[in-house]
Order: sequence, then structure tokens, then C-alpha cells
Amino acid sequence: MQKHYEAFSKNDANFVPLSPLSFITRTADLFPDRTAIIYGDRRYSWAESYARMRRLASALHNAGLGIGDTVSIIAANTPEMFEAHFGVPMAGCVLNTINTRLEAETIAYILDNSDCQLLIVDTAFHETVSSALASLGPVIRDRIKVIDIRDPQIGDMPHIGDQDYEAFIGAGDPAYDWQMPSDEWQALALGYTSGTSGRPKGVVYHHRGAYLMSMGTAAGWPLPQHPTYLYIVPMFHCNGWCHAWTMTMMAATIVLTREISADAIFGAIKDHRVTHFGGAPIVLAMLVNAPDAQKPTLDYTVKVFTAGAPPPAAILQKMTEMGFEVMQVYGLTETYGHVTQCVWREEWDDLSFEEQANLQSWQGVGFPMHEGAAVMNTDTGELVPRDGKSQGEIVLRGNAVMKGYYKDPDATKAALHDGWFFSGDAAVWHNNGYIQIKDRLKDVIISGGENISSVEVEGYLYRHPAVSAAAVVAKPDDKWGEVPCAFVELKPGENVSEADFLEWCRGEMAGFKRPKHVVFGELPKTSTGKIQKFVLRQQVKE
Repeated sequence: MQKHYEAFSKNDANFVPLSPLSFITRTADLFPDRTAIIYGDRRYSWAESYARMRRLASALHNAGLGIGDTVSIIAANTPEMFEAHFGVPMAGCVLNTINTRLEAETIAYILDNSDCQLLIVDTAFHETVSSALASLGPVIRDRIKVIDIRDPQIGDMPHIGDQDYEAFIGAGDPAYDWQMPSDEWQALALGYTSGTSGRPKGVVYHHRGAYLMSMGTAAGWPLPQHPTYLYIVPMFHCNGWCHAWTMTMMAATIVLTREISADAIFGAIKDHRVTHFGGAPIVLAMLVNAPDAQKPTLDYTVKVFTAGAPPPAAILQKMTEMGFEVMQVYGLTETYGHVTQCVWREEWDDLSFEEQANLQSWQGVGFPMHEGAAVMNTDTGELVPRDGKSQGEIVLRGNAVMKGYYKDPDATKAALHDGWFFSGDAAVWHNNGYIQIKDRLKDVIISGGENISSVEVEGYLYRHPAVSAAAVVAKPDDKWGEVPCAFVELKPGENVSEADFLEWCRGEMAGFKRPKHVVFGELPKTSTGKIQKFVLRQQVKE
């Protein structure tokens, strides 16, 4: 009977709040001497990393910080940034990672809006951060204690704070008796969306979500025990797709790098036999366009996650030829990073390489930890048919969805309602359940009554042998309302005229889809490699 099944109560023996912090205790206990971190000449074992994390947690506690206090960090992918992903929440605090490429005004806004109590900052960013701190009001500025990361890799830089990181954690206890959260819904991290307009919004993650995100990533990639992971994705971006926690769970060796270049990536692969990494499509394009002399000859397969934009099929094909197995994943800051994946299907094995690469560029289906990924007609509230044609908005649900936007209940209600998180991304749903992005909803080009997917047009443009990167946006037009305008970044040493490029387009795509204007030059990108279309849209209006 039901009453007998419900007679049991939760207790400490049969119910433990989920938290990714549990991963470090297990890994440090099982594999204390295995290499955890490689960063230039610095090496830390798992036992050494855990001790440094505990020192950080202890130092924060000694500074009077605890549950609900925000600790911000502005840093490259260094050991200190990795340690903060554990040490900060071990003290009960909330980790706020801030984009290193933001301007001073936005950094100041985040430090204020997040209620930051302590800031850990890489002195490489001293000019911007010093300016941001100076712009804060005296009450806010006096509230924030500043700790400097002084990285020997970048040489001696001016101080920002009153104490450096090593001295700060040096006063902490390496055996600090930190406590797991009593509630898995407790805030773990706070990250700000880049946003195309207005102020960025603070996205709040909880311990349960990050734990399950790690579990789902390991199952969905899938990850073996002891991978060697090259951390290219900035840890300020969705907490590095939560891979700091995931790789700790798998007792990985994590290779950190400040420099994102073909030479640095290929060098790490050669020196450390990297098995896995993640990166935006712009990173993949950088690798395939590198000189052949830089490219390693691999005797094993490197597994790659790519996200941030649908990767062009031509790039995927070239990566495969080089020995990299690329999986397209999809997600947002609001979903802890990737929550859908393009799982390979056996029936694709016999297709042509071009057909396979096109299918690989789909965003796919939900990860194992995710409960729902669908496409909805937001006018009717109904899910679109799985016909690969009907377009709607991607909607998501599951534990790896944010708690909400920090101090912004209206934005939270607008994003989370009717049992779904509304992504703002336009897509179609195929009969096998795979989602394929067609555009950001606001990026759909409507020309003479025809809907044009800028992503589709960009896919054609990447076929041109001289193209390194491309983006297509709507340009206002008196006759058609809007027409496609292409912004094209050419490979080094290439030179193509607009007339020749437009003539090439004539043979590639339908007339209404073809760009009517082409602008050559370097494309504006975020620190994670995403092309900033809002900058290009503004440019075509001016």
C-alpha cells in the first residue's frame, strides 16, 4: 500500500545533496599522485590541487566569507581559476567568473550587481580592472577585497590588490574541514550573459545542476577514466562548460593554456598526447587553416566538442581528415553549457562524407541528464511537427537549467514559464528527434516574404576555398525589405573581389538566398570565438 512506501524518511545514510564538490574528495583519495594540472612548467598532483583548494576555502572563511557571499574572479585558464571552482564553493560562497575581455564599465556593473565581496584578479588584466574598480562608488569599492594572481608566464605586472594569491591561500589550512552544502539547490556559481544589448544578466547555477551536468557529459561524450583534457574553453564561459568539475570526476590530466592558437593547441597535443578538448567552430577553422607544417600526424583520435554556432560542414570534414572526431553540442549560459548533442547513428555510416558532415552539424538530442529538448511554435504553444521543415523555438527543461537571473524576477519569468526554458534559438525538428538550428530568432532574414536562414547561407560561403570565417545578417532594402549581407574574413594571403565572390555564389545557392552585398575584413568575435552578429547588424544600418 502507498502508506507503507511513504513511511520512510530521508536521512544522512540514504539521501545526500548532490554537489560536484564530492568529485575532488574521491579523486584526491583514489589518485593522489596522478598529475591533475599541467600549466607550462607548473605541475600539480591531485593531492596538491586538493590541498590548494582547501587553503583557498580556509582563507575565504578567515576573511569572514561564507554561504551566499559572492567571490568574483577575472583570470585566464590558469591553476588559480581551476582551484576557484572548488575552493570558493567549499567555503559556501558563490563563484562569479567574469569575462576577461569585457570593458571596464561592464566589469564595474557586474562587481556591483553581483554583490561581490572579494575579487581574485589576474594582473594581466590590470588596466581594465583597475579602471573598473576606480569607477565604483566608495561604499562598493571598500566592500571588495582584491587578491592578485601574479602569473610568471606573463612577467611582472602592476599590482591591483593589496595581497597576492599565493600569500592569501598560504595563510589557509591545507586540511581545512569544509562542509558539503546542506541543500543541493544552494547557489554554486553566477555567470553573466554576454547579451547583444542592454546590461548583462546574472545566471545562477545550483550544486545539483552542476553535478548532473558532469554526469551527463561523461556518459554522453563518452569519457574514459583519466582523459587528458586541453582546456581551451574559457572557464569564465558557463564555468568552462562545467568541465572543471567533470574532468575532476574522471581523474583527468588537465592541460591549461593562456594562448589559443593553432601552434599552442597542436603543441599541447604533441607534448601531452591530449585526448579531448572543446572549442567554438572558429577554433576548428583556425586548426584546419593552419600551415600543414604545424599539423601533427596523429596515431590516435582526438575527441572534440564544438558549440557556439553550427559548424560548417566543410570544417567538420577537414577536421575528420586530420584525425579529430568532432561532436556538435548545443547549449546556453542558462543551461550550464551543452545540453544537446549530435549523437552518431549507424545508418549514417554508409553516407557520403559531405552528407555525414552535414548531419554532424545538427544540434541533435538531449544529453542523458537532460529531461526535455524540443521545438515549439511559440504563437500556439504547441510543439512543431518532426518534419525537418516547420520552424519554431528551441525549448529546454531539466536539472541543468539555471535557477534564474540574479535580482531580475521579470527576466526570469520571461525565460522560464509553462514548464520550459525558452532559448531564443530558431530550429526545425527532424523525424528522428534531432534538432537543427536555423537561426537566432532575431537573425532570420525576411526578404520579399521569404524566410532566409543566415546559418544556411553561411554554410555555403564556407565552401569557398578562400574563406576563413563568414557571417550573414539582414541589410535593410527598399525593394525587398531585407536582403542578405555577407561579412567575410579571408584566409591569410587570399584576395577575392566582391564581384568574383558574388559570381561564385550564383553557382552555389538559390537567387533569393544569395548575398547582395559582401564586406571583406576581420570579423568581430567574443572571447569564446562566437561571431558578434549584433555588431555586424549595427554596421549595415550605419
